[in-house]
Amino acid sequence: MTQEQLNESVEYLKKRGFEIPEIGIVLGTGLGQLIDNIENPIEAHYNHIPHFPLATVEFHTGKLIYGTIEGKKAVVMQGRFHLYEGYDFVDITYPIRVMHQLGVQKLFVSNAAGAVNLNYKKGDIMLIEDHINLQGGSPLAFKNVSQFGNRFVDMSEPYDVSMRSKMEKIAEKEGISLQKGVYASVVGPQLETKAEYRMIKTLGADAVGMSTVPEVIVANHLRLPIVAVSVLTDECDPDNLEPVNIQEILDIAAQTEPKMIKLFTELIKEI
Repeated sequence: MTQEQLNESVEYLKKRGFEIPEIGIVLGTGLGQLIDNIENPIEAHYNHIPHFPLATVEFHTGKLIYGTIEGKKAVVMQGRFHLYEGYDFVDITYPIRVMHQLGVQKLFVSNAAGAVNLNYKKGDIMLIEDHINLQGGSPLAFKNVSQFGNRFVDMSEPYDVSMRSKMEKIAEKEGISLQKGVYASVVGPQLETKAEYRMIKTLGADAVGMSTVPEVIVANHLRLPIVAVSVLTDECDPDNLEPVNIQEILDIAAQTEPKMIKLFTELIKEI
């Protein structure tokens, strides 16, 4: 990755009409309905944006959408990139750097995840307070990283405290049950074994998924405040583990998504 590549990506999007967005949003698996809230949308498909990776997962559509949400200019990433698609960490996080260079000042991230904390149930939303990186690498581990920011990034509080607090108050006001916890990120794409779920729980995680952590690390590298939520789509009880049903996961994500959208849109109003 070079600064020239970033400049070319940003220049293309500006010519498409992506003018100084304030908010960046990354939508997770099965969580695409938020785009219905965008006024005057402008789309840019990933395969048209210079130097962008291509989305390869069948239920990730692969485009950036620019428009207005609750009176604020926003860029929404519909379809993200994952290690399990064969990308490296720099590819996965390239769109975050592009959004930041466009002018984004706050980042909202969602994902679908499995509940490792058995007090949490499928259909719950979990506000991520911290994370555990089990992906075996870092999006900052490349030679010229210091050209883009400090190599050694503080991660003592990776998720913005102020936005978390505001989201909790919004959830209470709207009557939305909002869990809080630690998200563990693994490589995938295979789901975890019983022993792996036990390990992840022992490590202190409340939910597990295959994304988000690389984006959060880069957001911190860019000093970009971030808030993230997991839509819990399955319960990962190693003593009563049933074969995974991907369609059920997508269905639960879709059913829960309106609550997540309410949390996001109300928070956008407030910041």
